[in-house]
Amino acid sequence: MSTSQNSTQTDLRPAAASGTLAIGGDLLVHRLGFGAMRITGPGIWREPADHDEAIAVLKAAVELGVTIIDTADSYGPEVSERLIAEALHPYPADLVIATKAGLVRPGPDKWEPDGRPEHLREAVEGSLRRLRLERIDLLQLHRPDPKVPFANQIGTLLELQREGKIRHIGLSNVTVQEIEAARRMATIVSVQNLYNLSDRSAEDVVEYCTRENIAFIPWFPLATGVLAKPGGALARVAERHDALPAQVALAWLLAKSPVILPIPGTSKVTHLKENLEAARLHLSESDLQELQ
Repeated sequence: MSTSQNSTQTDLRPAAASGTLAIGGDLLVHRLGFGAMRITGPGIWREPADHDEAIAVLKAAVELGVTIIDTADSYGPEVSERLIAEALHPYPADLVIATKAGLVRPGPDKWEPDGRPEHLREAVEGSLRRLRLERIDLLQLHRPDPKVPFANQIGTLLELQREGKIRHIGLSNVTVQEIEAARRMATIVSVQNLYNLSDRSAEDVVEYCTRENIAFIPWFPLATGVLAKPGGALARVAERHDALPAQVALAWLLAKSPVILPIPGTSKVTHLKENLEAARLHLSESDLQELQ
């Protein structure tokens, strides 16, 4: 991955309007990425219903200025990573592929943690093959496994980093205490937790990441809850800006902290374009107050 940019071209693409974030100090990405979970089948299971549309979404994301795509070996499982390679390899020099390891799939919509060192190593090796990479720019522990000592899980990723198979290490679905424990063992450059307008239970994690300059990648970023009800705050703000509620939800995340990196996912090119246009939406202080 290279941080070189063609500013004349980039400025014309929607995702570029979100500004940039240097993950780990050296992975420069636009702050509106793409989450590649939903390019798989129903239940995040097996092949997509429309293979060609999935490929088109991935290609369109890059064409529209996305410079980070988030995936995981468990999406499909394995399907999302294979589709990314099929659609985009050889990758553009400025594209970061972030993936995750640590969950296994017994069936559709079912997820189980597996943080055994042997599994994490096997998962990373599999991701390298499927993504056709020599090194993963950002590998995130998908969820700590309570059955395995946390130090063993982080230690395995650190070993893989020292072997040159991982560039940077990130975490997902963690508490502030777990982030601090991991940082005593390794350099942690990103955290990926549930966070959106309607679920702010990770507020303390967002504040910690902002203070420590760690990229925070909210998953399920488009959830809006009661704020989206007719006549509600979200609807009013969206109407004032002639925007969709989902676009306002993404713009709110971008305004919340300079380290927040939303990765909205979709299986449709039309929805992808709508999501990325949120980067051009600038919420006022009064808008933000209304959404609190």
